[in-house]
Amino acid sequence: MTTVITGASKGIGLELAKQLIAMNKNVISCARSDGFTFLDLERQSSIYALRDELLDTPINLLVCNAGVFLDKGESINSGYPSIKWEKTFSVNVTSVFLLIQCLLPNIIKAKGKIAIISSQMGSQSKANGGSYIYRASKAAVLNLGRNLASDLKKNGVAVGIYHPGWVKTDMGGEQADISAAESAKGLLQRFDSLSLVKTGCFENWNGKTHPL
Repeated sequence: MTTVITGASKGIGLELAKQLIAMNKNVISCARSDGFTFLDLERQSSIYALRDELLDTPINLLVCNAGVFLDKGESINSGYPSIKWEKTFSVNVTSVFLLIQCLLPNIIKAKGKIAIISSQMGSQSKANGGSYIYRASKAAVLNLGRNLASDLKKNGVAVGIYHPGWVKTDMGGEQADISAAESAKGLLQRFDSLSLVKTGCFENWNGKTHPL
């Protein structure tokens, strides 16, 4: 069984890879850093290169984990420049679709699964203001995942969307609630339970259904 993970050089992605490898799973850990399968999600050519590298390798699980949070602390009066909108949506939304599109034959071949890491900040029920770019990108990728779930069910491919918790990473900060290892452990349980019956689900790392 083969799992492909994006954003695997640190944080949740790194922990997911470590825990899967400890289970003797075959993991393709993707990142821009040395020592990983190279993938620059801001370059479409890099996504195509990964597709060409994998050829017809069956993919049992694709974890779209990579993401950026560039507008933390921005002011509505003078912040949120267009370049941050462009880069955030490029990584958090556009690349997710392009990667799934490119690797879809590999996933269908394995009757595999797709796990998209979103955030509670993309939920309509958690509209607490601020961080407009990040919130909008996570809402968009939640919507993308749920629509992909509808379209790919006929191909035997289940899609789940997940809130990983408030995690102690570079993005979440040390004041966060849980460790990356704890989040990854819960997420792997969610991925394992994902099925065509549950496709389109939006769940917390701990298994609770998250309001849309």
